[in-house]
Amino acid sequence: MSKYELALVLNAKIEDEERAKVLEKVKGYITRFGGQISDVDEWGKKKLAYEVQKMSEGFYYFIHFEAETSAPAEIENRIRIVDNVMRFLIVNQDEA
Repeated sequence: MSKYELALVLNAKIEDEERAKVLEKVKGYITRFGGQISDVDEWGKKKLAYEVQKMSEGFYYFIHFEAETSAPAEIENRIRIVDNVMRFLIVNQDEA
C-alpha cells in the first residue's frame, strides 16, 4: 500500500452541515476503494490564488491515507462529479 495526500478545496459559500456532508462523502470514497485514512487536516477558509467558479475563497482540507495504487484513479473519478468540490489533487507521498 502506498501513502497519499488528497488536497481538497470546497465551496466557501455552503453551510457547515453541507460542507461536513461533502467531506464525509469524499472520505467514504477513500474507504470504499480500500483506503485507510490516517489524518484529516482542516485549514479552514483561505483566499484562492485566482478565482475558481467566480469565487475567491474556499475551505481547504488535506486528507492523508494509504491505499493500493489503483485507488487514486477511482477516487478522482468519483470526486470529479461531487457538488461543491472546487478543486482536488491526490499526491503520492512515497514519491515526494
